[in-house]
Amino acid sequence: MPDLVLHVLAGAAVGFAIGLTGIGGGSLMTPLLLLFGYPLPVAIGTDLLYAAVTKAGGMVAHARRGNVVWPVMGRLAAGSVPASLATAALLHFAFGDASAYAPLLNSALGVMLLATAAAVLLRGRLQPAGGAATERRGAPAATVATGVLLGACVTLSSVGAGAFGAAVLLWLYPRLAGVRVVGTDIAHAVPLTLVAGLGHLALGNVDFGLLAALLVGSLPAIALGARVGDRLPESVVRPALALLLASLGLRFALA
Repeated sequence: MPDLVLHVLAGAAVGFAIGLTGIGGGSLMTPLLLLFGYPLPVAIGTDLLYAAVTKAGGMVAHARRGNVVWPVMGRLAAGSVPASLATAALLHFAFGDASAYAPLLNSALGVMLLATAAAVLLRGRLQPAGGAATERRGAPAATVATGVLLGACVTLSSVGAGAFGAAVLLWLYPRLAGVRVVGTDIAHAVPLTLVAGLGHLALGNVDFGLLAALLVGSLPAIALGARVGDRLPESVVRPALALLLASLGLRFALA
C-alpha cells in the first residue's frame, strides 16, 4: 500500500508538471521511476504507455479546436511509427535480453534529456516574428526525417516527443501559430508513444500495476497544473525546467 500511494503521488507530481509547462511526460517520469528502483527498460516501457494515455486527451481537445495540422502530423508519423517498430525489433533481435541493451537506453535517455533542455530554452528564438516563409525549403521531407529520428529516440528513451518535437516544428514551419505547433506535436505523440509502448510491452518492459497508479494520480493533476500555469510567468518556469532536465541529462549521459 505505501508503494501504491507513492506511485499515485508520483503520477500527480508529473501530471502537475505537464499541466504547468506542457512538458514532462517522459523527461520527468522515467528518471522518477528510476529513483524508485525500477529497471530502466521497465521505466521506459511503462512511461511510454503512460504518455500515450495522458496525451490522448490533449489530442482530442486540440483537434476539436482545429489546432492539429494533420498533413504535418501525418508526415511525422510516416517516419516515426516505422522507425519505432524497427527500433523495438532491433532491441529484440540484436540484444535479446533487457540487461544487454540497458546501457544503450541509458545513454539515449541522457542525450534526449539534454536535447529537450536545449529545446525548452531556445523555443522562443526558433520562430521569427514575421516575414518568414510559411515553411522552410524541403520541410515535408525534413518532417519525415524528423519523425524517423523521434521514432528511434523516443523508443530508446521515452523522451523527445514533446518539447524536442515542437522545437523542430517551430523551425521547419516558422509561420505556424504556437498553439497549432503544440496541438500537432501532441497529436503525433499519441501514435508514436503508443506504438513504442506496445513495442516495449512485447519485450516485457511494462508494469501495468504501476501504470494504473500513475494514471490515477496524473489525470486530475494535469488540469490543476494547467490552471496554475496560467498565473506563473513563463520566463521563470521554463529556465527552471530546462536546468532540471539538463542536470538529469548529464547524470545519465555520463553514467
